[in-house]
Amino acid sequence: MEKLKVIELFAGVGGFRLGLEQARGYEVVWSNQWEPSTKTQHASMVYEARFGPENHSNSDISEVETKNIPEADLLVGGFPCQDYSVATTLQNSKGLIGKKGVLWWSIHKILSEMKNPPKYLFLENVDRLLKSPSNQRGRDFAIMLKSLDELGYAVEWRVINAAEYGMPQRRRRIFFIGYHKSTPIYKEIKKIKAAIWLHHNGIIAKAFPVANTSQSGSSFSIEEDLITISNTFNKGEKLSPFMNTGLFIEGKVHTHKTSAVYDGKKTVLGDILQSETVSDDFLIPNKDIEKWTYLKGAKKEIRTSKNGFTYNYSEGGMIFPDALDNASRTIITGEGGKSPSRFKHVVPSKKGLRRLTPIELERLNMFPDNHTHLEGITDTKRAFFMGNALVVGVVQKIAEKLYDTINS
Repeated sequence: MEKLKVIELFAGVGGFRLGLEQARGYEVVWSNQWEPSTKTQHASMVYEARFGPENHSNSDISEVETKNIPEADLLVGGFPCQDYSVATTLQNSKGLIGKKGVLWWSIHKILSEMKNPPKYLFLENVDRLLKSPSNQRGRDFAIMLKSLDELGYAVEWRVINAAEYGMPQRRRRIFFIGYHKSTPIYKEIKKIKAAIWLHHNGIIAKAFPVANTSQSGSSFSIEEDLITISNTFNKGEKLSPFMNTGLFIEGKVHTHKTSAVYDGKKTVLGDILQSETVSDDFLIPNKDIEKWTYLKGAKKEIRTSKNGFTYNYSEGGMIFPDALDNASRTIITGEGGKSPSRFKHVVPSKKGLRRLTPIELERLNMFPDNHTHLEGITDTKRAFFMGNALVVGVVQKIAEKLYDTINS
């Protein structure tokens, strides 16, 4: 069977591509990675070192001309979480333009300007997208759904915690797939009940089964134009109307709360630790143990802010060191470096407590060992990459089911 051609945006160090390549049946024909805040483009350097420089763009995506992007069947990317509000409307036929530099609108621009846009979309973001911003819960997601609807796509989504399906990290992310109205899948979705698609027949349901919870979801329409949605959607409400699973087709939202079903092998933190001797650089000096213990511990104390305001501060304790018989906590971008921290992982070793190595962090995201190892790239930067990355196994499983369904 012919491979599906892929455009990969916000490529980072290539997590999406790894998942697609492991799923087989996909060929990345154009990729883009640009880090606006740094002079040296470290992530792009790693990407090129692993996948080659051919058809890879290291330019600001908002300045890339759409005509320079080849046609493809699928567009993928884990785009940054930002404020997606609609800033302006143009008088000509270009439609809506969001705030400058907000990268959702770069995806929108590419899809709206391509003569033959990709028939499928596969995107990832942090799960708080479903409930942001805090003064208009769910507005950002509503803008995305409606803007894709106007471009001819139906969208299904699910918040997936990788550890609930046996993967080594408790990382919750929203994955959503778009189907263009010209595809057989779109036509199939139109014919069946949304609940059946979301619980049984859908791509995500086949990749990541869910419990047959009571089918009491909710449905509502999003009919307003994007500017009205941006200004008024869910204003004054405390909760987002979007649950962890859903489908949007022809202006109508169908959303359900689902829970994971999995009884296979579970990989835990202890399974991914390097068996060979780890450099003493990762050991926590005895003089720092007290500071680490304090930061990880429960607190109830009075603190004073910079402007002299005093307030009661409290937080719960964390397991210290991290439990080896459970999936790891979420890796964050500040995982690297020696300084004591509440959020960095700490594990026991023969020589004492230590931090995780870059290879172990790669394993928690199911990357190959030393994927980010490159001359001139520090361990701290490698940890930063993994804090930004996704769990490759999640992409692989969804990509396999998507490929099978497209070719069935």
